[in-house]
Amino acid sequence: MSMSRARVARRIAAAAAYGGGGIGLLGGMGAVLVLTEVSHAKRVVGGSEDPPPRADGRYGFAFARRTGQPPLRLAFLGDSTAAGQGVHRPSQTPGALLASGLAAVAERPVDLRNVALPGAQSSDLERQVTLVLEDPETLPDVCVIMIGANDVTRRMPPATSVRLLSDAVRRLRESGCEVVVGTCPDLGTIEPVYQPLRWIARRLSRQLAAAQTIGVVEQGGRTVSLGDLLGPEFAANPRELFGPDNYHPSAEGYATAAMAVLPTLCDSLGLWPEEAPETLDEGILPVATAAAEAAAEGGTEVTAARGPWARLLRRDRSATEEPAAVTSPAPPPPTTR
Repeated sequence: MSMSRARVARRIAAAAAYGGGGIGLLGGMGAVLVLTEVSHAKRVVGGSEDPPPRADGRYGFAFARRTGQPPLRLAFLGDSTAAGQGVHRPSQTPGALLASGLAAVAERPVDLRNVALPGAQSSDLERQVTLVLEDPETLPDVCVIMIGANDVTRRMPPATSVRLLSDAVRRLRESGCEVVVGTCPDLGTIEPVYQPLRWIARRLSRQLAAAQTIGVVEQGGRTVSLGDLLGPEFAANPRELFGPDNYHPSAEGYATAAMAVLPTLCDSLGLWPEEAPETLDEGILPVATAAAEAAAEGGTEVTAARGPWARLLRRDRSATEEPAAVTSPAPPPPTTR
């Protein structure tokens, strides 16, 4: 863990809190050229133009018949990763996977609503939050947000990015929703990105992820680091875990993502054992330090403690593979996005 990353993250978060614009992480023409190359790499890879499959609907019908409990409500916000772009079946999207897993752990049905938009930046979160809060009778119990990659590639000032995300988390928390944020993924894992661009893309992504964590935790949310798109599996098996466009995750990649987020999602609702054997509690750390450490390791959770302190948790994702497979998602509506 680099202390400099913690300092940069704190500077970005402070600028966001006080209305600052951008903090130059690379500065000047160099930053413009580097980030232009990242965008170019994305175009070279391709990027799927197909709309993501629509997975909205009810999961865990069997639990409704068995227990009679009303459904939990899960909302998904963010960009193409949150929407599930790159796969063809609704059941392969992260929203469907997490709705199934949550239903299995809670032993009650889960209603999923996904308002994520492919290509979205953090500036679109205000619209998305308004959508999920528009009906006070159906407010979500918990929201998952995945955002940040497009902020990096389109050169949004990081302080602006963090401020927009923090505002979204604050609105959701004030409405009584729990919030779990998957922070900016590591753009250095995209195969056509070569050194030294790969190192710079990784640095920018992780600095934003750490700053996002500070902003989210300060608003009462929790974060899970997407790191190198949620774990070393992506670096080791890019052909398997990236989809056909080599940019968005494959079905296996989204499953890896969902398994990383599921324990935090369940824990936010008090459904995950506090002393689960697969949880490694790294203790209470200054929030900037916890954020920097989490940004460097996919699947790491950060949640608020007291004041300027946060708890850092590392979980064994293999222990979560079985619950998500216990119940199959309900057939989604036949409409497309």
